[in-house]
Amino acid sequence: MIPLEDEVTEYKSVLTDGLKKEVLAFANTAGGNIYIGVADDGRVIGVENQDEVMLQSSSMLRDSIHPDIMMFVSIRAEELEEKKIVHIVVLEGTNKPYYLIKNGLKPSGVYVRQGSASVQASAEQIRRMIKQTDGDVYEDNTSLEQELTFQKTKEIFQAHQLKFGTQQMKTLGVVRQDHSFTNLALLLSDQCPFTIKAAVFQGKDQAEFKDRREFEGPLLKQLEDCYTFLQLNNPVAAMFHGLYRQDEKSYPDDAIREALLNCIVHRDYSYSASTLISIYSDRMEFVSIGGLLPGVQKEDVLLGLSVCRNRKLADIFYRLDLIEAYGTGLLKIKNAYRKSASKPELLVTQNAFKIILPKMIRKNEKKDEKKVEASHRGRKRSSRMIIGILSLREKQSEITRKDVEAALQVSSATAARYLREMVQEGKLHRMGKGRETRYSFA
Repeated sequence: MIPLEDEVTEYKSVLTDGLKKEVLAFANTAGGNIYIGVADDGRVIGVENQDEVMLQSSSMLRDSIHPDIMMFVSIRAEELEEKKIVHIVVLEGTNKPYYLIKNGLKPSGVYVRQGSASVQASAEQIRRMIKQTDGDVYEDNTSLEQELTFQKTKEIFQAHQLKFGTQQMKTLGVVRQDHSFTNLALLLSDQCPFTIKAAVFQGKDQAEFKDRREFEGPLLKQLEDCYTFLQLNNPVAAMFHGLYRQDEKSYPDDAIREALLNCIVHRDYSYSASTLISIYSDRMEFVSIGGLLPGVQKEDVLLGLSVCRNRKLADIFYRLDLIEAYGTGLLKIKNAYRKSASKPELLVTQNAFKIILPKMIRKNEKKDEKKVEASHRGRKRSSRMIIGILSLREKQSEITRKDVEAALQVSSATAARYLREMVQEGKLHRMGKGRETRYSFA
């Protein structure tokens, strides 16, 4: 008598289409044994034609399961209780998850063993199997979505005189040797699930929206569309250099471009959240999901060190002349602000990376602003002082410099300067000389 069904044992009275999910479940878990010709309660029934059952089993498994599972499957003709049965031994596969070709790499196509039952795997179980098989690099892992198209990406490649055919896709890491698509393919596909959300606000905070957009599709399309939107929100200011007018943008093109590229190339796509861009009246903020990689500090990045999270994606951007070399983006942003009094900022947390681009303020503009401010303050102070001096006539018809010093609590030099200005303006008449100098009101 053979043992009852359990996590590594399955009985089937006859060969049915259900054999596929049982083999999948064992290969995706810890292996097991399937006996054809044995009832669920363990009674040996036998099969009429072992060779036919073995041939049908082999053909069924070879044609319906991906990746190829036959190297982990052994189909044997055996006898139990003097009756012929077929014994299928399934080893745990090394290229999990295995799935039904017709259903694809999703829960309805992937099975695992739970106790004595073969059940559909959850999306999380599938992701875990992919990570165990492919490693922990997101772009290299097999995509859960395999029905992908690349119309827009092919157009962009063609515009750069580059091919995006089957051979190129394998070279770039878009397609694996078993012809399945990687997550890099998902990022470049028309079905890409990740988005960029951009919002424009009225002032310096998020109190009032002016506009908002969400950019979808392949990452290369999102890059183009979002950059166009950012340029529409990059106002031009007129600057005068002597007699000649020169229009200058509020934000350097290079800074916007590099900040956007940084968000797309370096973000952590194992998170489903969107990349966020916020445009305020005085700044643009770019928030990318995923902090710095282990061992890399903010100071290292500012010095130009780059440890790329998505190396193959970066290689594609390099081929398209979108980036020049690793680690130059932030340095380009800093260089774009070299003539500006306002400077970009970089903020890093464990799970996010923020670049803040302030509106450009030319250094001479800053000086001019300070001069205007100082002049304005001076005029206001002068006005207050004159009013203070004029108020003295309510008590006396003539005043001296010492009267002004005492009344306004100012130095001798300051009192003399304001008295001199009021004489020039005709508000006071000067009488006498030296210590005998007095002033009468006009």
